[in-house]
Amino acid sequence: MKVGRNVAVWLAFTSALPLLSLAQQNDAPVPSSPTAAQTQAADSNTNKQNSSAKPPSNASAQQADKDNKDKKDSIQEVGEGKVAGTSNDRLFYALPNFLTLQGTQKVPPLSTKDKFKVVALSTFDYFEYPWWGGLAAIDQAENNEPGYGQGWVAYAKRYGSTAADSMIENFMVGAVFASALHQDPRFYQSGKGGFWKRTGYAVTRIVVTRNDSAKRQFNYSEVFGSATAAAVSVYSYHPRSTFLSTPTNPHLYVPSDRTLSHVASTWSTQLTLDSITIMLKEFWPDIHKKMSRKQKSAPEGSH
Repeated sequence: MKVGRNVAVWLAFTSALPLLSLAQQNDAPVPSSPTAAQTQAADSNTNKQNSSAKPPSNASAQQADKDNKDKKDSIQEVGEGKVAGTSNDRLFYALPNFLTLQGTQKVPPLSTKDKFKVVALSTFDYFEYPWWGGLAAIDQAENNEPGYGQGWVAYAKRYGSTAADSMIENFMVGAVFASALHQDPRFYQSGKGGFWKRTGYAVTRIVVTRNDSAKRQFNYSEVFGSATAAAVSVYSYHPRSTFLSTPTNPHLYVPSDRTLSHVASTWSTQLTLDSITIMLKEFWPDIHKKMSRKQKSAPEGSH
């Protein structure tokens, strides 16, 4: 069920693959070593600075180094998100990507309040509303959950169901279960290795995550949070068994969608969508860099 949703996200992912391939080929970091002249100049500048300043004690020097390292890591890891320890990034400049950070260094854990806040910011972001509309349109075209019927009223029901499914799943995974189990809902991009290694890393984040102490553990929040969300949504507002009037059958019986098999189908669909989304998150910095370079080079090439 809901195959079209998976196809839609896969199309977005596969359309980015050419950009990703070029980005990995052209943007691979090349380590460079300083020349002798650069080393001598750096040493000279360091000696001048040291001679003009009072040498600190060992304890203060160690503390200063620690503070500088922490500050550097903080700058690298934490973006300008509205919640401390999150980012203000967007996938393809649209979909909110606030719980994604670059790098693997330790960052301060998110409090329960922060987890709920950042999930709320992502869930009720302005771009989510047309996104839900697109998914509802796919379901309407495929006649998923036929108990809703067809027409604008049926589309409105599917839109509400899609929005509610997303809200419940987001909060269950990223806020409720993550807070109760003290797990970190953020995704840390790897950025290391080739395509398949990074893809493997991204996909396994569905079952592997960090806790609030930055220790790796099973991703209970994703697996059981999404399962709980699927059960809550299916058994609360998805269509019951009903009779529909169609041109060929005025009394068409449609069985209920409130079944265990439908819960399993909804759960597997959500895990598939989340897996694809995490892969996009892993490769988005490469794609973004390539897109930015193309935009900058476009005016030059147009002359």
